[in-house]
Amino acid sequence: MAEIIAMPKLGFDMAEGTLVRWVVGEGEKIEKGQVLAEIETDKATVEVESSAEGIVYRHLVKAGDVVPVGTPIAVIAAPGEEVKDLPGEAAAEESPLAADQPAGQPTGSVTAVETPVVTADEEGRTKASPLARRMALEHGINLGKVQGSGPGGRVVRRDIERVLQSAPAEPAPEIETPLPAVAAPAVQPSAPIPAAMPLPAMEDQRLAVDKLRAIIGKRMVESKTQIPHFYLTSEVDMAALMDLRKQFNSQLPEEQKLSVNDFMIKAAALTLRQFPNLNASLQGNEIVRHGHRNIGVAVALENGLMTIVCKDADFKSLGLISQEVKEMVGRARAGKVRPEDIEGSTFSISNLGMFEVEHFVAIINPPEAAILAVGSVKEVPVVENGVIKPGLRMKMTLSADHRITDGAEAAKFMQTLKNYLEKPALILL
Repeated sequence: MAEIIAMPKLGFDMAEGTLVRWVVGEGEKIEKGQVLAEIETDKATVEVESSAEGIVYRHLVKAGDVVPVGTPIAVIAAPGEEVKDLPGEAAAEESPLAADQPAGQPTGSVTAVETPVVTADEEGRTKASPLARRMALEHGINLGKVQGSGPGGRVVRRDIERVLQSAPAEPAPEIETPLPAVAAPAVQPSAPIPAAMPLPAMEDQRLAVDKLRAIIGKRMVESKTQIPHFYLTSEVDMAALMDLRKQFNSQLPEEQKLSVNDFMIKAAALTLRQFPNLNASLQGNEIVRHGHRNIGVAVALENGLMTIVCKDADFKSLGLISQEVKEMVGRARAGKVRPEDIEGSTFSISNLGMFEVEHFVAIINPPEAAILAVGSVKEVPVVENGVIKPGLRMKMTLSADHRITDGAEAAKFMQTLKNYLEKPALILL
């Protein structure tokens, strides 16, 4: 029996997604769990897997279309099966986009016109998909002069590609014949020193806020204005952990070496077992203590920030945590994250130690109760028994939601976490 594949909800605040491309074409065989399409959300381009096996009977939307969550996008059928009453057929026949097409021209193609019809959203910006905005920014294209072929006149990828294909080639720069070299006159000792040439003035740049940056801004404003943050900072003696890490990495190939963050993920997950209020979220009038310790890891991307999720980190070995995180970070930076990569975090870690940041505070990632900011491991002078000696120290700061937890409980969390880090053998038990 045929199965309908719908636009998935890839995050609690996702309302729509852009169908970037179909990985499996109509009429092709597909296995359950095989990647069917790439969907662009507010946060990333995600590979969507098929929940059924069979033949891709029909694509119900086109590449570049912006589709609300829950809308049918494809039909998977058994080999030889005939499917009647396909979702969206009646709507497609009555669609104003279809009715506006000249005879003999397929729906979705672009008709060249001298004055493009530009549709704006409620904020006055040209309506465009996130991918189209990024392409326009990269190629210096004014979105206000591009005719959109997407739903409601929205500018989508194929519109930017059309503009790029029709752009005239830039003429090759003329090569001037160099003048013969002339010896510079000798400077007399009494000659005045010329004033420094002024630097050319730089023009202001106006960049459109892409969807990822917009959603980051929206959520962080909501977090800082609606969540009563409080902060606790601890300094950790990292000498034993760094020595253990060195021993492990000396026996591991380059691609399997452990990072400090791998230890942080494991230690935080183990600590959360003892402090369920830090592994919780507020839903209405209820505090939900989550049964899994799923650690979100902030990943810096070219145009913003994304959180990938290491699930059930308290039950995983350091090696498995390291492998999973490396794979998810790679997919995130390649724009190929999977839905499970970014869903379900219950506590987050933001580590800027690799950028030599000593100390910072992070903003809580709602609806979580807390986030841990991790600085760099630094060699500093420390005093032990009245003697100054070199030591390895790291600062970490917890940002917590005062509606869910209090200072004393958060302080005990930090003490327990510090104990795991300063006695790293406990992490391995």
